This record gives sequence, structure tokens and C-alpha cells, in this order.
Amino acid sequence: MEMPGYDIRFSTMEDLAYLQEWFEDPAACDDFPFSPKEKEDALKNWIGFSKFHASLTATLDGVPCAIGTLFLMPYRKVAHHCSFFVIVDPKWRKKGIGASMIRNLLNLAKTRFKLEGVHVEVYESSPILSLLRKAGFQEIVRQENFVKINGVSRARTIWEHAL
Repeated sequence: MEMPGYDIRFSTMEDLAYLQEWFEDPAACDDFPFSPKEKEDALKNWIGFSKFHASLTATLDGVPCAIGTLFLMPYRKVAHHCSFFVIVDPKWRKKGIGASMIRNLLNLAKTRFKLEGVHVEVYESSPILSLLRKAGFQEIVRQENFVKINGVSRARTIWEHAL
């Protein structure tokens, strides 16, 4: 991606503060409808994969602007695939950072972890859907009216990318 000051590095536990800050923005949470207790645990788990170098942080001039994590599977029988999450700081969306993070996570999954595929759970009308389609993901599961967010029922979809 061509943006002055843009870089991607492995995430660290210190990046948890940025995840927590971004999740304070209600618009950032639409794709992650966690209760307050679930959110705290989920974000700690999310950044916890940094100890395996399975999490990437995008920075602009050294300040984190996005985090993407591969949620590696602990058992050999299913260790050939994983799920992932990506979040971009709301003030830096629509600048190509999300697409860059997805490309880099796919590369990390294939080259470092030798995975055969990755998948992501997304709720209907999520802004990440166009990025997933462009990156070659295919919708494999759809459950109508799975969750109600801000009073609106949304379908849950699961998208997969073979590596």
C-alpha cells in the first residue's frame, strides 16, 4: 500500500489499549456485538495471539491504525485452518488499510503457519464484505436473522478463503 508512514508489524500486548479505544466507538462495534464482559475477554484473547506472531498491527507514523489476528487452532486435527478478525481505527477507514491487512493476514497464514484456509464470521451489511469479495473469499454459510443490532435483525455469514 502506498501511504507515507504506513507500516505493518507483529502486534504486541501493548496494542490492547488501541483495540479497547477503537471498541469505544459504537460504529466500530456493529460487527462485534459483545456484551461489556464478553468484549473485555474477547479483546484480551484477540491480542493474546500476538505471543505466537499470529497478529499484525498496521501503523501510520508509528501509531497503530489497524489490527488483524489469526485465531490459530490448538489441535492438530483442525490446525490447517483458522478464523480471523480485523479492525481499522474508525478515523482511518476507507483508505485501503483494511484490504492491506487482509492481504497480509492471508500471506502470514500461508507462509508462516502453512494453513490451507482461513474463514471469518461477518454480519450482513458489514463494510468488510466488499473487501472479502475482492480478496477472493466465498460465502459458505448464511443464517438469516441471527442477531439483532440496534434493533435491526441481521444475518450471520461465514466467508472462507482457500490458501
